[in-house]
Amino acid sequence: QVRLAESGGGLAQPGGSLTLTCAASGTSFDNWSLSWFRQAAGKEREFVAGINWRGAADIYADVVKGRFTISRDPHRNTMWLRMRNLKSEDSAIYYCAARPHPIPTRSTSYNYWGQGTQVTVSS
Repeated sequence: QVRLAESGGGLAQPGGSLTLTCAASGTSFDNWSLSWFRQAAGKEREFVAGINWRGAADIYADVVKGRFTISRDPHRNTMWLRMRNLKSEDSAIYYCAARPHPIPTRSTSYNYWGQGTQVTVSS
């Protein structure tokens, strides 16, 4: 059973930083891709960043490019999202997602999802 568990959310000030963690378990993720999505209140879930588990490729939404960095450690089965220069519009529930395909996609067609972690950016 694949399980994804997010942590690291919380309150940050505008311009501040947070790092989210996704602990993955239940299978070998060698040929998988994992991604971060977010969903703000009253809005649709949107793609943030994705990575090939072997580290061959990563992609970002334009609105976070240059501010967020996705990374992973396959030996620890862990993925991170380092968020810098946070803005109020980054406030959302952030989800970790996984699919058994090596290329991450911006669509929500992922097989497994975590429960999410809340990020609030406010002064």
